[in-house]
Amino acid sequence: MTADALADGLAVVAEQAERCTRCDLFRDATQTVFGEGPVDARMMLVGEQPGDQEDQAGRPFVGPAGRVLDEALEQAGLERASLYVTNAVKHFKWKPRGKRRLHQRPATGEVQACTHWLELEVEAVRPEVIVALGATAVRSLFDHRATIRSLRGHVHECRLGVPTVVTLHPAAIVRLHDREERRTELATLAADLRMAAGS
Repeated sequence: MTADALADGLAVVAEQAERCTRCDLFRDATQTVFGEGPVDARMMLVGEQPGDQEDQAGRPFVGPAGRVLDEALEQAGLERASLYVTNAVKHFKWKPRGKRRLHQRPATGEVQACTHWLELEVEAVRPEVIVALGATAVRSLFDHRATIRSLRGHVHECRLGVPTVVTLHPAAIVRLHDREERRTELATLAADLRMAAGS
């Protein structure tokens, strides 16, 4: 299949995802936030779900976690434009606190409902390697329950048959207040990205 045909197929899937009602998260989200990047990308990054800024912009990883991801990619010597970036869950799950919308972790059923779209993305892009950013991505990509700590540092085959590197979500670094700890975790994330690029 040609790259143009694959791109057309992915565009159709993205259009279908815009009308998704497979779980209730669509009710409170502004829009579906589908993945973006070249359809022939060698590497796919899978995060958790859109945040508040992603929900409004309609693009993945454009908020604070996205800025940390961009820092890590720069340290790893990777161009974001060459990667396909998406999330395990395509709608923002949140609860109100005053005028703010606070992130809530997706439930297992919500993650399972959204694996349909992730599987179609993987099928269209056919990445050589996936990077699972955080626990929700791990739940989506692996059949067994495993911690990031137990999987990190090695390449594993996920349930979709693609070599996968597991690492922490950039949002975990955003939440760190200690500057040295933040620097260390950012360097470790960059190292994990380099490992994926070299696998």
